Amino acid sequence: MEVHSSKKAIYAALVGNFLIAITKFAAAAYTGSSAMLSEAIHSLVDTGNQGLLLHGMRRSRQPADERHPFGYGMELYFWAFIVAILIFAVGAGVSLYEGVIKLLDPHPVTSPFVNYIVLALAMVFEGIAWWIAFGEFRRSKGPMGYFAAVRESKDPAIFTVLFEDTAAMLGLVVAFVALALGQATGIEAFDAIGSILIGVILAATAMLLAYESKGLLIGESASGRVTEGLRELAARQQGVARVNELLTMHLAPRQVLVNLSLDFEDRLSSADLEAAVSELEARMREAFPEVTRVFIEAQNWRLHLRQAQAIEDAYVETPPPEGES
Repeated sequence: MEVHSSKKAIYAALVGNFLIAITKFAAAAYTGSSAMLSEAIHSLVDTGNQGLLLHGMRRSRQPADERHPFGYGMELYFWAFIVAILIFAVGAGVSLYEGVIKLLDPHPVTSPFVNYIVLALAMVFEGIAWWIAFGEFRRSKGPMGYFAAVRESKDPAIFTVLFEDTAAMLGLVVAFVALALGQATGIEAFDAIGSILIGVILAATAMLLAYESKGLLIGESASGRVTEGLRELAARQQGVARVNELLTMHLAPRQVLVNLSLDFEDRLSSADLEAAVSELEARMREAFPEVTRVFIEAQNWRLHLRQAQAIEDAYVETPPPEGES
C-alpha cells in the first residue's frame, strides 16, 4: 500500500474521531451516561492514536544515518504497538472502570434522546471513516482473503485504523442497545453493562493489534510470494550452482532486506562472480521494487551447512549435570 493511501484513511479517522469525541463528551456530561462517557473516551483515544500513527509515518521516512544504517522504517511498527497499548490501557481500562463503578452505584440516565441523537451522528461520522479505511484495505489486499491480508500486511497503519473504526462501530451499537434497554426496562444496570462490553471490545481489539504489531517490530520476513520469487531468480542466475539460504526481513512496509548465501560454479573468475552478483541484484530490485538492501555471500554449500548447524547447536540449551534439575 502506498503512503498516501494510508494517510488518507488516517486523516479521515482523525477528523471523524475528533468531532465525535467532542459531541460525546458534551452528551455524557449532560445525561450522566457511563456508556456515553466510555464512548467519548474511546473516541478521544482513537484521535490521539491517529496522531501517533502519523508521527510514526513521518519518523519512518527519515534517511539512514551512521547510528541507524538501515533507516528508521521500523518507527512505524513501534508507534503502532504503542497505539495498541493505549487502546488497552486507556480505552479499555477506563471503560471497564466506569462500567464497574456505575454497576456498584447505579443512577438513571437523564435525557436519553440526547444520547440517541449523538450516537446516530457518531455512527454517520464513524461509518464514513470506516468505509474509507475499508476501501483502502480492500484495494491493498489484492486477491487474498481479509484475514490472510491482515496476517500478510506489512503496513500496520491501515489495518490499525480499520480495526479501530470497526471497534468504534461495534461500541456505538452496544451503547445504543444498552441505553434503549435501560430506558425500556427501567433497569439502570444496562448502561453500566454497556460500558463494560465496550471495554471488552476495546481490550480484544488492542490485543489483536499488539500481536500483529509485535511480529512486525521484532522482524517479519517478506511475503511468501516475494520470498519464492527471489529464490527462483537466484536459482536461475547464470553461474549459481545452488541457493544455500535466503533470509528476508521487512525494515518498513515498502523496504525489504535480503540476505543470500549462494554456491557459485567453480569455473567462475572473480570478475565473472562480481558480474553475476551485480546482475542478480539488479534483477531482484526490478522484479520486487520493495527490495532495498541486498547482501550476497559466496560460499560452498557444504561449508554453509556446517556453519548453519553450528549456529543451530549454539541455541540448544546445554543439559544440566546428572542429579541436577
